[in-house]
Amino acid sequence: MFKKAVLILGGNKGDRNALLTSAVKAVSELGEVTAKSKVYETEAWGGVAKGPFLNQIVEIETTYSPFEILNFIQKIEIVLGRKRDEHWGDRTMDIDIIYFGGQVIEAVELEIPHPYLSERKFVLIPLAEILPDFIHPITGKSSLQMLKECRDKSEVKEF
Repeated sequence: MFKKAVLILGGNKGDRNALLTSAVKAVSELGEVTAKSKVYETEAWGGVAKGPFLNQIVEIETTYSPFEILNFIQKIEIVLGRKRDEHWGDRTMDIDIIYFGGQVIEAVELEIPHPYLSERKFVLIPLAEILPDFIHPITGKSSLQMLKECRDKSEVKEF
């Protein structure tokens, strides 16, 4: 059975654009890419990373489970040079699962919907671009509504 997985991809080290393109191509192995946001250049979030990130949201129609997707995307991050040295630090590639259909998952290794999505403009702007009316399964708010209510003041601009 097919489900829609929504992923955010991004990084701020190395050739950001080439790495993002490679990551999008790699996640397409999980299924059909049904939507992609524009690429955005964003300020680092969380106070640890130094340089600006390139970010993009991708929606995929897949038969894989959320845990299979998590395993796959972590391997992509490693292939693309990801080192997990510092939480929220600089990185070549970070791929997170934002949504998996309307499912809610609370496990040690995976939380869906992503627990910080409503606090981050770098997630909400591209999310609202491709899924403006998608309803968060816990809050009951649409992507556009969460973006309007977001207090994040960081700069997010089209790349």
